[in-house]
Amino acid sequence: MSAPTVTSTHLPSVAEITQLQIDTVAAWHQGPIENTFDDFKQLVCRQHEYNYRLWHQEDIARSPTADDAQIATVKRAIDKLNQQRNDMIEQLDDAITEMLAKLQVSPVRDAPINTETSGSAIDRLSIMSLRLYHYREQLEREDADAEHRAKVAERIELCQQQHADLSHSLQALLIDIFSGKKQHKTYRQMKMYNDPSLNPEIYQSSSS
Repeated sequence: MSAPTVTSTHLPSVAEITQLQIDTVAAWHQGPIENTFDDFKQLVCRQHEYNYRLWHQEDIARSPTADDAQIATVKRAIDKLNQQRNDMIEQLDDAITEMLAKLQVSPVRDAPINTETSGSAIDRLSIMSLRLYHYREQLEREDADAEHRAKVAERIELCQQQHADLSHSLQALLIDIFSGKKQHKTYRQMKMYNDPSLNPEIYQSSSS
């Protein structure tokens, strides 16, 4: 059974969002990182780009040939990218808030709120598209034996099921939000480690 779609023209369907993520992962591995989208899709693509960059920095950080200086550089890049990724989750949720205001959609009294925001679910779908792409790369490795391929194929099947489940759940959530059956909020990440005024390792070293 296919997932229902949000009737608002302001928001792309989850199927469009996930296809954007799948397509750009493949394109970025073959060419430059580009974002040719508009409106909400442009935000989705920007958020997805930070996950893409993060994925490959995390790979570098775990290379057995990386020296201490390389790992330190990569760690700082990961911290910055992770902050940008989380900032974009908030921007996705803020954009949905703006759409709801323009459409004059208000939740019914005592409407429940999800444990995860729509922006966070889009982030998880982004990561899942990256995982699926790289698992499929592993399946095509010429040096892989049958046992490796069997393990990877099993994980791909599981990832595909999780991707489908999350896609359907997000679409249902968006329908409930835009019909006023559920509340929508932006939850601020408020990370402390990148804030010079809140990370004691930074502000104490600056004052010494």
